[in-house]
Amino acid sequence: MITTTRRHLSLCLLSGLLAFSATAQDFPPKKSITLVVGFAAGGAADTAARIIAKKLGENIGASVVIDNKGGAGGNIAHQYTATGPTDGSLILFGSVGPLTIAPHLVKLPYDPVKDLAPITMGVNFPNVLVVHAGTGIKTFAEYIAYAKKNPGKLDYASTGPGSASHLAGELLDDMAKIETVHVPYKGGAPALQDLLGGRVASYFSTYSTSQAYIDNGKLIPLASTGTQRLRSLPNIPTIAESGYPGFSATNWYAFVASSKVPTAILDRWNVELVKVLKSPDVVEQLNSHGLTPLPGTRNELATYMAKETATWGRVIRERKITAE
Repeated sequence: MITTTRRHLSLCLLSGLLAFSATAQDFPPKKSITLVVGFAAGGAADTAARIIAKKLGENIGASVVIDNKGGAGGNIAHQYTATGPTDGSLILFGSVGPLTIAPHLVKLPYDPVKDLAPITMGVNFPNVLVVHAGTGIKTFAEYIAYAKKNPGKLDYASTGPGSASHLAGELLDDMAKIETVHVPYKGGAPALQDLLGGRVASYFSTYSTSQAYIDNGKLIPLASTGTQRLRSLPNIPTIAESGYPGFSATNWYAFVASSKVPTAILDRWNVELVKVLKSPDVVEQLNSHGLTPLPGTRNELATYMAKETATWGRVIRERKITAE
């Protein structure tokens, strides 16, 4: 009986060691790696993903292919990843909207917490509140003063209901006790087009999108939405330092994968991606686009996502925001 039990235990141990060995040998998976991006080529997410993918491929000796699956504010890409391959060959450059905002606005066909596993934070970047030069508004203080004097008359564009640019405006309305008008668009390009045409007064834009028009004077930057000033706009204050301490509404992208991917592979992806995000050449390239790499542990990302989910859930409930 004892001999049989020992033989059984030995077989179980051997089986476990073989399984572990197989998992370790399967990294990277023996096929090209797909890095899914939930937005079209040319935007901040795509730019960052391509910089990171190039270095990642060099480091692990495997092909890393970018798959742009735009649509539904990034939700299509997130659903695709949640139900996709579980061998570690598919990872997603997830975004703040689908991961922490959308669950409060629409019924999703996936659960960001249960169906997607955190790997590491990728990049973080604030928006910049810009106005069309024709408004005559030159400073953030003037923007707030105008909004208070003319409730319901100052409008701002966003990339859609529930987007980071939308919620930045809602948070500012809430904290500054002003009433501005949200004008949603189906993306950054049409929002910027109407802003430049003077059909909308302001926009919480990514710096990379508005940079050329700030440089030529068509758009006036008033304040940034992060906790620190943009390196590219050192003379432009944050909203937090302009009388609204605690204001923070940043865009961020993080690496996640299907929750069914083995933990050992998720841990390896964390190691490899953190290595890339700490590479001096990658840091320099990302910074040149106004993007700040924020590599960290899997638990740190899970904690951050939970905090963001709670913050935006409260704003959405209190401001009675809908997806319409």
